[in-house]
Amino acid sequence: MGNIDRLRDNLNKYFVGKEQVVENLLICMLAGGHVLIEDVPGCGKTTLAAILAKSISCSFGRIQCTPDTLPGDITGVNIYNVKTGEFEYMPGVIMNQILMADELNRATPKTQASLLEAMAEGQVTVDGTRHQLPDFFLVIATQNPTEYVGTYPLPEAQIDRFMMRLTIGYPDRDQEIRIAKQRLNGETVTAVEPVMDTEEIAKCKRDVEKVRITDAVLGYIVDIIRLTRQEERFVLGASTRAMLALTEASRAKAYLEGRDYVKPDDVKAVAEPVLLHRFVLTTKARGQREDVEKIFRSILLKSKVPV
Repeated sequence: MGNIDRLRDNLNKYFVGKEQVVENLLICMLAGGHVLIEDVPGCGKTTLAAILAKSISCSFGRIQCTPDTLPGDITGVNIYNVKTGEFEYMPGVIMNQILMADELNRATPKTQASLLEAMAEGQVTVDGTRHQLPDFFLVIATQNPTEYVGTYPLPEAQIDRFMMRLTIGYPDRDQEIRIAKQRLNGETVTAVEPVMDTEEIAKCKRDVEKVRITDAVLGYIVDIIRLTRQEERFVLGASTRAMLALTEASRAKAYLEGRDYVKPDDVKAVAEPVLLHRFVLTTKARGQREDVEKIFRSILLKSKVPV
């Protein structure tokens, strides 16, 4: 736990006042998931990704998504080599261990879809040839909910591949003063030093895989998932992929709490960031201005907590 605590402390040092966001990001990373950060511009979405990448000794790639961003800009392309008379694969930005896809919803659906195989299978296919991604691979995508002109909403299949959707929000007054002082003192992203490497991350992930989860807690997770599918105000409930994501995130949460077993409280703690972004309200529910968060919290209350 010592190494991951150092990483958590380092992130909180440079990303002020958002301990819960930092913890959920680490949970996602340890559980092998990917993160979608949705918030208004200027809240530190890109900064958080950069701080995480600099805190880990790993490769980091960032791509600013726009309507003219091509799939090959992400996955890479084959280029003809005149000297050898053969096509050679030129890796895209996705071949980094941490990929930051900034404003993903500004990319066209075809470009968005270029991430699907990578996020689900850890590989990309270019002109029929498969290329394996690094063992440690994390996608951090952002989108701004307030801007609609020139954007392409992420389809359900894409959203479902993100283990969590996080919202950062504005800092409070004291935190904002501290952020200003850090900037004045030169404590910016460029000052961040690595505190872990990918081998240490891999060891932590192996430890997470050893965290025990009983049949009773598994049943609790499945009951929550099944209740979302029965909710009449949802067009779509949670998928099997969502169930697996909730299971893995619960184990990572227990690990960060210093336990080798999962409690129902761990499931409750990660349920909203893991599941909320996967639900689609019916037209009637939208017309009645129903709130997804309130509906889901009522579902959690209905679920029988194992003793």
